[in-house]
Amino acid sequence: MIDDEESMRDSCSQILAKDGFQTETAEDGSIGLEKIKKIKPYLVLVDLKMPGISGMEVLEKIREIDPNIITVVITGYATVESAVEAMKIGAYDFLPKPFSPDQLRIIIRRGLERRKLILEAEILRQEKKLMEENFITMVSHQLRSPLVAIMQYYEVILGGMAGDVPEKQKEIILKSKARLESLLNLITDWLDVARLDSGQIVDNLKPISAKKIIKKVIENLQPLTQKEKISLELGSGCKNDLVQGDEDTLEQVFSNLITNAIRYNKPKGNVTVNIKENADYIAVEVQDTGIGIAKEHLPFLFDQFFRVKRAEGQKIKGTGLGLSIAKKIVDAHGGSIQVSSELGKGSTFTVLLPKLKSRNEQTGRNS
Repeated sequence: MIDDEESMRDSCSQILAKDGFQTETAEDGSIGLEKIKKIKPYLVLVDLKMPGISGMEVLEKIREIDPNIITVVITGYATVESAVEAMKIGAYDFLPKPFSPDQLRIIIRRGLERRKLILEAEILRQEKKLMEENFITMVSHQLRSPLVAIMQYYEVILGGMAGDVPEKQKEIILKSKARLESLLNLITDWLDVARLDSGQIVDNLKPISAKKIIKKVIENLQPLTQKEKISLELGSGCKNDLVQGDEDTLEQVFSNLITNAIRYNKPKGNVTVNIKENADYIAVEVQDTGIGIAKEHLPFLFDQFFRVKRAEGQKIKGTGLGLSIAKKIVDAHGGSIQVSSELGKGSTFTVLLPKLKSRNEQTGRNS
């Protein structure tokens, strides 16, 4: 208990001691905080009006020491509004003066019950996290590995290394192989989502050129453009295209966006990627002349498993996780992703990434 009134400290200590509680007291905030750092109590009673450090400041510092410590403020009737403000910054409840022994006992027991629930919830969160990590490991090794092995067996059979394959059987194997590929893609995407939710990407950031990533993606997608008869080109650029990013995941973002722009395009359509900059961001625009997206679908575009149908009602093959993963990656970089589209006239996806400032820009801002 932290209170500058000795009589208040003594009477509360005697009441709580009779109920089997171990108590410590302090006459001001500084002494109280030092004791809290050493003994880490379950609950602290804090008087709002004290000499030296104010009760409000004590509450804030207690949260820094241990956010699970329950704090109850003691206040006179004239300062009930202050008690409400104290609750906004983390106090559990307030006890107006004067109060009876029973009122003190009730609020102490209620506060300790609150702490018990908080700690139980934290244990459940930790257990849930551990289960998720174990499940990710199980999916990665126990499911993905056997499927990859089956895919390799199919390749051996289709390659004729196990003997001639009749056309009818070959057709069945090819269909099975296609289904396995879809399942493997779903597992891979799900693992990406789980990895991004754990925030692993943040540790891998380094200066990188957005143009360099785009060029690599465009080069890798040339076979797809030829198959779909789509023109893909890198349009306008900018002098400073450096961002603080993770190369592999940003490549995944732009590969997803450009692949969609190709597959959702019209025959002999165009895809253009432009790189622009402003004071704070590098903007990468992926424009296509494709089928477009209906206005009512735009709010759900980055939701997991949401897929836009083709105009004739057929779905593009995919897991429905690509755009959701792209958004998570961009968000982890401190950026944003936007889309504008008109049905039948194409779409533009814009990725905004915080720009890595050049020395001249930094000097100009600091001067």
